[in-house]
Amino acid sequence: MDLSNLKPAKGSVKTRKRVGRGQGSGRGGTSTRGHKGAQSRSGYSSKVGFEGGQMPLQRRVPKFGFKPLNHLTYNGINLDVIQNLAEKHGVTDMDLNFFFEHGLASKNDKVKVLGRGELKSKVNVTAHAFSAAAKSAIEAQGGTTTEASK
Repeated sequence: MDLSNLKPAKGSVKTRKRVGRGQGSGRGGTSTRGHKGAQSRSGYSSKVGFEGGQMPLQRRVPKFGFKPLNHLTYNGINLDVIQNLAEKHGVTDMDLNFFFEHGLASKNDKVKVLGRGELKSKVNVTAHAFSAAAKSAIEAQGGTTTEASK
């Protein structure tokens, strides 16, 4: 095998459609553009979202909702989840990296510890925010709460 006998795969190369080369070619006359109208003219390009004069979709559908630009959304982790992790893995220190490794938050998530459930173990938790109930429950067991920088 050498470069002189290489060929493209069968069906991968198509012959170019030659338009406007006379009636005998089958693509003369209107050159596959139909009759008259803007789309048959050279230089035609449609506007994005233009639907031929019909009210475009982005204007038919009503606008709703509001998303504030500086709003922080937290990924909540409850005390019962922290208790299960402490029992299952036998850890006392839980930080953002620990939550990421165990699939509870992604690298870019802001983590907030919430107060659902009961905490029986002494744990030291690092998160971006704590609810009042979660903070008091962790500190009641002798653990510490450290707020990571937001």
